Amino acid sequence: MKVLVLDGNQNQAVASVRSLAHAGHVVWVGESASWSKAGWSRFCHGSFQYPAPRKHAEAFVEKIAALVRQEPGTLILPMTELTTLPISTHRDVLISAGARLVLPDHADLLRAFDKDATTQLAASLGIAVPRTVVVSSLAQARDLASSTSYPVVLKPRASEELTRYGKVRTAGRPRYASNIEQFEAAYRDISGRASAVLVQKFIAGEGMGYFALMNHGDLRAEFAHQRIRDVYPTGSGSALRKSVPPDPEIRRSSLAMLRALRWHGVAMVEFRRKGSQPPVFMEVNGRFWHSLPLACYAGADFPTMLARMAENGDIEPSNSYRIGIRCRWLLGDARHLLEVWKGAPAGFPGRYPGRMGTLLSVLMPVPGTYHDLFQLRDPLPELGDWISFAQRILRKQPSEESSHV
Repeated sequence: MKVLVLDGNQNQAVASVRSLAHAGHVVWVGESASWSKAGWSRFCHGSFQYPAPRKHAEAFVEKIAALVRQEPGTLILPMTELTTLPISTHRDVLISAGARLVLPDHADLLRAFDKDATTQLAASLGIAVPRTVVVSSLAQARDLASSTSYPVVLKPRASEELTRYGKVRTAGRPRYASNIEQFEAAYRDISGRASAVLVQKFIAGEGMGYFALMNHGDLRAEFAHQRIRDVYPTGSGSALRKSVPPDPEIRRSSLAMLRALRWHGVAMVEFRRKGSQPPVFMEVNGRFWHSLPLACYAGADFPTMLARMAENGDIEPSNSYRIGIRCRWLLGDARHLLEVWKGAPAGFPGRYPGRMGTLLSVLMPVPGTYHDLFQLRDPLPELGDWISFAQRILRKQPSEESSHV
């Protein structure tokens, strides 16, 4: 089967290309830039460039549809919300062109991408959630700032939004506040890039996730990992992690959420947990996650399983994988070190790593550790990762990886 892997500068795109090619699929990689690290993989059959979905969502969809018409039955795999949103919105165009898609109904997808909607859903299912208020005006923000208890987290209602003009807007990262001044500054920043802002009580603890492949609300495969180091020490984007059995309580809550969403395809459900306290729901990421390479190395080959489900309509459940496998994102670990050296961001109330301890842990090799991108038989995606990052720094573009992986 021919597969179009989009968002080629994502780590999950590299993992998908390798996985799908090994399974015998013909994989093409797309990106809005003229090249991508996944497109540099020796397992990529060919690359293509598409119009930037942020500016030209409909033209982006038409480009994908034109490629599908050349070979009906082609599977489209978006890796981020940036490409998933317009593909889901215009799915009729793609399906009529002969595309295969593994996505939930559009209304369910929008609900999953809406952090306020999923928080309300979790609460209705009896799952612990942070105290949450949606703020949509400066006056409302000022009233809340003077009455709320601190510390709080302010975040966009959705990571990516499809505007009424047909463009996809990236809302960016959360901010933290421990007083009124920090609250108002954070609100002004986020409201300039999002239609609404969520204000949540800061939840201390370890970030934990549950990863699944669902077939219209029924579980087909699962995975879990333990974060060892995050790119951002505030708790976002893992740089080093290892495979672990799913936490029973998190597994139960995650499946309740995904079944209620009638989810179809892959998803991650994220929680925070402190000690023996109940896990607190954070968000749903309804797409492939940035740390997907670890799952593939451990034997939970989500891209291949999803492709098989797209071809055959269903697959047998497969919930076994190797425990204790470690996987590292080299650039992410370097960025973790830089973030630690810069110090905690303004208003962050949590525990922050020490500089010397972090330096030693990053530099100390652990035998048997896999790498997200580097392989001796396929080294170019690693090089492409560093070049892409350098280009973004020079252009002062935001980092492309998702906030929670």
